[in-house]
Amino acid sequence: MKSSRQIIEQRQEEILRMLETKKSVTVEELAQTFGVSLMTIRRDLKGLESRRRLTRTHGGALVRCEEGAGTETPEERVRRCRREISRYAATFVENGDILFINGSGTALDLLNYVGDRKTLVYTNNCRSATETYPEGVTVMLTGGQVRTGVMIGEYVMRNLLALQADKTFMGCAAVYEDAEFRYDIPTEIGINELMVSRTGKSVFVLADHTKLLRRETKDNAYGSISYDSPITLITDAYADREIIKKLEEHGMRVLIAPEGA
Repeated sequence: MKSSRQIIEQRQEEILRMLETKKSVTVEELAQTFGVSLMTIRRDLKGLESRRRLTRTHGGALVRCEEGAGTETPEERVRRCRREISRYAATFVENGDILFINGSGTALDLLNYVGDRKTLVYTNNCRSATETYPEGVTVMLTGGQVRTGVMIGEYVMRNLLALQADKTFMGCAAVYEDAEFRYDIPTEIGINELMVSRTGKSVFVLADHTKLLRRETKDNAYGSISYDSPITLITDAYADREIIKKLEEHGMRVLIAPEGA
């Protein structure tokens, strides 16, 4: 009789064989194919990605391009950069930290890289309810009205008012060179502001190079905000250096996530 470890390894090898043929798969089709739960498949994909056997996406996985093969598409580059940003952001989480994380997938994914550090996380990101994280990570949902995978509304605000965090990690739709941040769900702005105001130490915004934009692309200020608190922006090596320089001139600290980290 096969051990549970052998069963897991066999299933994961079959997943890789499926990827060789189809190039991409979804969590749902894998769960149906192997007759296991969505959570089990997500654990499989997370383990395979940690061994650099595939590239996880939101809802599935892609075949992994070998480094140096010259076949990385712009979309694959963005996904890779976001993983590097998440991994680098996790280095700023200390044992015992209490965190706020907003609706950003890149910010939420940093929890996969905190290792054995214990941390308590408050988030309005619904995806956190279906993910598995290292044993020391405790996730608490804020509650609230769900809109496109994010909890919003006064219920979230009231709950946040009773909380305090050491650090906040947020994403955004865009970062303009004049240090304004855009959000595609404008009602989330108040939640983000409250997270920032209830943070005792550091606030980090995670944004890949495609989100750093010049002022002329900002046709209106709808859904945009400038924070009063000091902000550390974590981006990637492909970010526009002129935009970074202007952000630093506005007093923002900008950090570049190491490639291949």
